[in-house]
Amino acid sequence: MLLPIPTALRRIPARSTLFPPAAEPNQRSPPMPIAPLLTVSILALLCPAAAMAQGLVLSGIETIPHQFSSEMRWRKPPEPSLSARTKLFVQNVSEQPIAIDGPLRFDSLTASQLVAANAWAWRDPSWENGFELPAGALRVLRFNGQSSEWGTGSNHTLDYKTLAVDQPAKEPQILFDIDTPEVWIESMGFLSPAESLRPTSVLVTLRNNLEKNLELKSCRLWFPKDNDSYHTLFPYAEKYDVQTWNADQNVPAKELTGLTIATEPLALTSMALEIVLSSDSQPEPIRLWASMKVRPNTFDISGGWTANQVKNRMSMTNEEYLKTLALLHVNTGQIEEVAGFTDNPELYAKYPMKRFNRLGDRQRYDSDAMLPNIHAVEFLGEPQYGGGRPVPAQEVFDKLAPYESWRLPTSVTLSEERTWRFYAGLSDYPHYDAYRVIAPAADAWTKYDRWNGESIRWGAPLETIGSMTRSLREQSRPVSIAYWSQGAHDGWGGILSPRRGSPTPQELRAQAWQGLGNGIMSLYWFNLSIKSLAKFPDLLDPIRRVGREIDLLRPILQSGTAYGYERIVQDAKPSWDLSSIASRDSALLVANDLAYTIDPKTRTFRFENRPASFRFALPTWLQSATSNGGLECFEIDADGPKPIKYRIDQKAIEIEAQAGVNVVGVYVVTRDKSLRQRLAEQATALDQREKALGFDPIGNPEDRKQLESWVD
Repeated sequence: MLLPIPTALRRIPARSTLFPPAAEPNQRSPPMPIAPLLTVSILALLCPAAAMAQGLVLSGIETIPHQFSSEMRWRKPPEPSLSARTKLFVQNVSEQPIAIDGPLRFDSLTASQLVAANAWAWRDPSWENGFELPAGALRVLRFNGQSSEWGTGSNHTLDYKTLAVDQPAKEPQILFDIDTPEVWIESMGFLSPAESLRPTSVLVTLRNNLEKNLELKSCRLWFPKDNDSYHTLFPYAEKYDVQTWNADQNVPAKELTGLTIATEPLALTSMALEIVLSSDSQPEPIRLWASMKVRPNTFDISGGWTANQVKNRMSMTNEEYLKTLALLHVNTGQIEEVAGFTDNPELYAKYPMKRFNRLGDRQRYDSDAMLPNIHAVEFLGEPQYGGGRPVPAQEVFDKLAPYESWRLPTSVTLSEERTWRFYAGLSDYPHYDAYRVIAPAADAWTKYDRWNGESIRWGAPLETIGSMTRSLREQSRPVSIAYWSQGAHDGWGGILSPRRGSPTPQELRAQAWQGLGNGIMSLYWFNLSIKSLAKFPDLLDPIRRVGREIDLLRPILQSGTAYGYERIVQDAKPSWDLSSIASRDSALLVANDLAYTIDPKTRTFRFENRPASFRFALPTWLQSATSNGGLECFEIDADGPKPIKYRIDQKAIEIEAQAGVNVVGVYVVTRDKSLRQRLAEQATALDQREKALGFDPIGNPEDRKQLESWVD
């Protein structure tokens, strides 16, 4: 008879420190953990019958509660009941391998039955019929709820059978609760040295929503022995001396903090992270868990569907078009193989373009030579629409499952914030598309009462891009997200429509920076075909300027995380959206103007230059720098850094934009005293790079005519 496992042990069991993964070729074997090896677990000492008989324990839970934005307007309102996305981290704490016989049952039902009953949106089927788990190893059981019965505040059971040699099958049970987290891993990313794709730094941010400070005790990474056995994770490296970005082990109350974990070069494979925190007011440690596929943080700019047949010729074999994309700082396209371009080594080397498509040939694309040229796997279209019916989330999971063992990240295009919580967690690098003027949209534009109750059909509030970005980011944690931003596209609007068929330069810039300021990790323009650029030449320079700003700010965008957001309301009307991206040494501060108006004749949004003052909260690790050498602040745009009037107190920075803000104000506050000069030098280098292209349809009318001649 099995003894019941005490609740504390069930929630926070002891962990084996055995069996680090085998080293990859050309990689040093990881050092053994600092803690002494345990031949008998603490669980066995405190509850020997349970430990030896059961072996499998729940080491932790990662819960992401479902949500949807109250700002969005829909033809059909969102289903109000909320569920949660859940990961169960189960570990074999015995000294022998365990064979789990399936099917596993949750509240007496199989995972397949829960999906069929719409209690779950999707589950990972790889574990539901059983699995083997070596001694000391970990397995992540992940699923996404759909009904409120699987939301926060719910209690559940996991039943399974164990098969043991010369022993009858055991039928243990694990109890678990899906609770609203009070402390969690907000984001996780990876930085690689310039010469390698294998990361050597893990960037982690922690959100402490408690009223008390916590202390960081240790961090542990879990990795598989190889990519093809990615399901089974082993303890890799445990570190006890990691400091937060505050230069101590303190995780402040009601605050976000970050930490950087230095490692040996990491494989591009599935992994898990375990964080141990402590508090003076409670005896038991707090264990935080998260898992994802290792993907180096890279901020890419896509031109969308850049490969088109024009005048019986492939557009990407035209060097003037390739030069134009390079001028716009585009480095990625919705391409796989383009005859005359990707198979032309000289042309492709001159105008490199990352691939963003199905990429189904593993031997070709999952190779060391090709990986630097890959953005992500994406081939499912918009599954929430699905060509007439929504594609079930489980079907999306199943189509992406073959890529799980690959080193390539997967991505899914989400399009409707009302229901995308059910599609959360399906891919390694999710993104969404939403355009705020003239284009088709999922939300109901006439239901917004944004402009004194006036209803319009041709546009939606531009700031809803920020709302959707924050929503998808929170639903997708800890992975990063990307965004299809509205660019120049020749397929919107009609001949008789008084509304232009693409955004104005101001509308384009506002949408892009709502995404950038709220934490996207890549931006995809829709859609910079050669026809689109020729039809809307006034958008060339706005797109170029956003591209330059991303190039200048890429180090902060790649190493930072969304920190703060505030809506400023004046005279009962929205005035500014203030958001920030914080990295270890700097913070990017963004003020989006919301006082734009409607031009009834052209049916466009109009912005005016407005003087303003802003107050941005500083993260605690930059607050400490105010008394240790000080902080520097400057404005930044496509032309480089500019002086700005500012004042810093211990917890915030006040910025005086006396010359005014047109559409968006972007600022950098940093403790890196050399950053401003480096950015000025980089802006000069961008000038030289653009001039070296020898083709400028923005500043040279003859070059513009040459570009436009392709579509006459």
